[in-house]
Amino acid sequence: MRRPSKDSSHKLTADSQRLVTFAQAIVQAASRLEERSWEHSLDTQLQKLLKTGHQDTIDNTLGSLFKEDLNAYDVLMDGVEAVSESTVIVHEDVRYDALLVAVPILAWTRFSIASGSIAADAHGVLSMHFAAHLLAEGTKMAMAPTLYSIDQLPRSHVETYAKTQKLAQAALKGSTLKPSSKEPETAPFLADTRYLLVAVVAPAGSPLFRWQVPALQNDFIVERSAALDQWRVQATPTIARLLPGCGLELLLPEAYYVACREADKLIRPVSVRAAVHYLTHTLAIEPSELRAVIAGFGEESNDGQVDEYRIAFTLRQAPEVIYGIVWPLYGQEDEDGTPIEGLIQVGIAALDKQKTPVDEIIEHLNAAGITQIKRHAERYVGEYCDDCGAPLFADPVGELAHAEMPEDTPQGTEHFH
Repeated sequence: MRRPSKDSSHKLTADSQRLVTFAQAIVQAASRLEERSWEHSLDTQLQKLLKTGHQDTIDNTLGSLFKEDLNAYDVLMDGVEAVSESTVIVHEDVRYDALLVAVPILAWTRFSIASGSIAADAHGVLSMHFAAHLLAEGTKMAMAPTLYSIDQLPRSHVETYAKTQKLAQAALKGSTLKPSSKEPETAPFLADTRYLLVAVVAPAGSPLFRWQVPALQNDFIVERSAALDQWRVQATPTIARLLPGCGLELLLPEAYYVACREADKLIRPVSVRAAVHYLTHTLAIEPSELRAVIAGFGEESNDGQVDEYRIAFTLRQAPEVIYGIVWPLYGQEDEDGTPIEGLIQVGIAALDKQKTPVDEIIEHLNAAGITQIKRHAERYVGEYCDDCGAPLFADPVGELAHAEMPEDTPQGTEHFH
C-alpha cells in the first residue's frame, strides 16, 4: 500500500465519485470477468483525467479512500499507476501495447554524481544493448536522451502519462528525441540513483521482454537473471563514462513505478556505506571511532506515524553531529516492520524472523564498522534548517541539531541523503 500525497483533502467532485465507485466495485467483484469489466471502466475514466491534466481530482480521491477504504485505495493507486505508465496505441491500423520502463542505476562517490543530457554515441550504445539483451523480438523502443536524477523524473501521474505517450510515439515512428532544454537542478549526494527512461512497444498481446517469450517462459526467472547480467556487463562501461568517479550498480529495468520504488529502497544501505566511507577518509579515522544515533521522524499530524529515520554521525567521544543521512520508509514499512497482513502470506513462523527498519539500519551500520549505536525511542517532528533547508538530526542526548563537519575538514561534498 502506497501512502497518498499529504495535501489531498477536498470535497469530492463527480469525477472523483466515479473513481470511488469503480474502485470499490473492483474490490467487490465476484468473478474475473466482472472485475475486468470494472477495471475497463476505471481505466477509461483515468485516461480521461490524465489526458486533461486533472491530477488534483486523482489526488483528492486517493486521499479520501486512504481514510475511508484502504482496499479501494490500493485498487485505485494500482490503476492510476498502470494507466499512466502503459497505454494502447493504434498506429497504421495496428494496435500496440506500450510500457514506460525505468532503468535504475545506483551510484556512490565522494565527489559529485552527474545527470543531464547523454551524448548521441553513448545513447546509441545503450539503446542497442537494451534492445539486444532485455527485449523480445518484434518490439520497438525509444530511450530518452537524458540521465535523470530523482528530482528530474515525472513528479505526478499526469506527467508520467505525458512521458509515456511521447516516448511511445517516438518508438513507433522511429523518431529521434531531443534532450530536455533545461532539467531542474539536483542536490548533490554521496549516494543517489540515476535513471534512464525507455518506452517499449509491441503488437498488442505480444511479449515485451525476453523472459516473456513462450519458449523461455518455463525458466523465466533464470532468463530474467541472465538478461540483467548481460545488461550489466554490456552497459556498465558506457554508464561509467557518464558517471565518472562513481561506484555503480545497475538494477533490473522494470515498469516505471516498480523500478523507482525498488531503487528508492536499495539506495538506502548504499547511503550508509557511502557516508561511513566519506567520513573515515575525510577525517582520517577508523569506523570504530564513529558513533551513530538513530531517531524516527514524522509529521506532527500523523498520529505517531514514523515516515523516516534520520541517522546522525558523531565522533565516538563527542556530542556534535558531524554528518547525517535520511532513511525514508516506503509503502507498508513502518517502525514495527512488516504488517500482519504480509505475515499471513508467509506463515506465523515469520514473526521470529521479522526485521524492523531499525534492525536493518543497525545491520548495515555494523557491516560498515560502526559498533556504537544509540537509538532514541522518542518520535520527532521532522524539522529542517531555516537557512539551508537541510534536515535536523537528533544528537546523543536527543536535541535536534544541524550536522556540521569540523572546521578544519577538507572541502568536499557535505550533503545528506
